[in-house]
Amino acid sequence: MADISDGLTRADEQHLTRPIPKSAGAQMRFLVKRLKTTRAVAALLGISQRTVERYVADQIRRPKPALAARLETEVRRRWQPLVRKRARDRAATRTGLVIETRARFGFTAAPGTSDDGRMRRITQHLPPEYAGRLFAAQEAGAAEATLQGIAAEGLQELYFKDQGTRAPGLLVEFTDIDYVEFDF
Repeated sequence: MADISDGLTRADEQHLTRPIPKSAGAQMRFLVKRLKTTRAVAALLGISQRTVERYVADQIRRPKPALAARLETEVRRRWQPLVRKRARDRAATRTGLVIETRARFGFTAAPGTSDDGRMRRITQHLPPEYAGRLFAAQEAGAAEATLQGIAAEGLQELYFKDQGTRAPGLLVEFTDIDYVEFDF
């Protein structure tokens, strides 16, 4: 099951202008350049400082799968931060974002009525104010439940209430976030 934080991160990666380094040595060199010391990279990845130095010198070429996954994750997280910031700022101030989700939607009503919750797949443009709130919460380290609450509020307001003109009392329970995309 994908979550909103992962969707926002994947949407960030769509705006990158260059691919991340491919080899383990190039990835290690990038992290050393960003974090300034091999000791910091070693602590980040949970390996010894000497192992980092050997990757930097291309004495080791193929990391174990677990290390390769951690290494790629940390490089992706730090790759092209200005490009990411520019795309997020644009989405948070001008364009908004598009979210596609499969969630359980329903109104507060007696069980068995037509307002009882059911699964729906919805693709909806969220305006910049919701995009900005999502990005700010993610950067502050908010829990997934907080991000889901912000997205649910946006979907409730825009999709179900037509910006406040329809019935209140909507319940939203996310089961899967398929994708989040910045709208340009």
